[in-house]
Amino acid sequence: MKKILVLISAIMFGFQIQAQTYNDFEPSKSQFMIRGYGHLGLNSLNTEGEKESSYQGSVFAPIFLFKHSDRLMFEAELEFVLEGNELETGLEYANVMYVLHKNVIVRAGKFLLPFGTFGERLHPSWINRLPTGPLGFGHDGIAPSSGVGVELRGAFEIGKSTLNYAVYSTNGPRLKDGSVEPEEAGMLLFRNFEDNNLSKAYGGRIGFLPFSDSSTEIGVSTYSTNGTGQQGSAYEDVGAFLYALDFSYIKQIPALSGIIDVKSQYNNSSLDKATYSELDENGIEEEYTFDNNSNSFYAQLSYRPTMADSDFVKKLEIVGRYSSFNTPEDSEWEEQSTQYAFGLNYWISWRSLIKLSYQTTNRVGGHGSTGETTTNGLFVHWAIGF
Repeated sequence: MKKILVLISAIMFGFQIQAQTYNDFEPSKSQFMIRGYGHLGLNSLNTEGEKESSYQGSVFAPIFLFKHSDRLMFEAELEFVLEGNELETGLEYANVMYVLHKNVIVRAGKFLLPFGTFGERLHPSWINRLPTGPLGFGHDGIAPSSGVGVELRGAFEIGKSTLNYAVYSTNGPRLKDGSVEPEEAGMLLFRNFEDNNLSKAYGGRIGFLPFSDSSTEIGVSTYSTNGTGQQGSAYEDVGAFLYALDFSYIKQIPALSGIIDVKSQYNNSSLDKATYSELDENGIEEEYTFDNNSNSFYAQLSYRPTMADSDFVKKLEIVGRYSSFNTPEDSEWEEQSTQYAFGLNYWISWRSLIKLSYQTTNRVGGHGSTGETTTNGLFVHWAIGF
């Protein structure tokens, strides 16, 4: 009988220990979330009488967010685009972040570069107020959008003002030497997942918000490298220095019964002089060089009557944008372009809108062309963030 009582006591004691262990267990702080955005629409273009019209199949960009703890996080964005009758897939970014201090975050991997604000903050289709991006961004642009490397970023309060910062190092851009695409000799290719030489790119941005309501921000960005060409080639030590100035102002103004949103950015790119070669009309190779300096600029103004009496009017937004793009004289890709874009948006919700816009682009030159062309476009797009 005593043995039975001892056995029962041991079992009950074990249950008690297990219960205490279970009750002391802290819930996991891990969290997983899927966000993203997408858009589709109709583009109708007219270039010197040559017309084209096409429904845009869509862009689907899921964003995966994983919080391992209060300090350790991971983010990644995939992009699926229907382009040229094919499905193109891409990895916009994928990086791990660790909070070192309330004012310092370190991240490593592939991340959007804080070169100005458009590429890092404003390019998603439901945030961009127009269906297209400004001149000088994206394919064949001069503003770097992402890179593979490591970054430190954070923010400090200075009285009623705020100062944010970011400094980073990535694999440097690749110089197109013309051996593959002669008409693009001297251009930079920023999508450099594996470095082609020993030089790295270094950059950073400082943003200053002078007012306590954070309505205004002024930013300065730099991006530089001592070498862009293939290691061992004549272009290995061709350096590059880029900088950007950006401005943002957004505030609800009672006198205007709505929100005014101003965005602008100036980009400048300068590369060391180099000698390239091309074939003349007789098939004879000849050398040439040029001052490899480019710049682009855009300014955008939008107004939304959020204080109007009509619920329908409150959801409308008027937007206008001017942008320009200038590339080096005497290069095969010499170009001087200006663009005006105007739009009317209807906000279905705070993260979904329908965009109706018209834009006209005047281009002189570009990729071996010396003529002047004007392209007028009508765009109807629907964008959503989720």
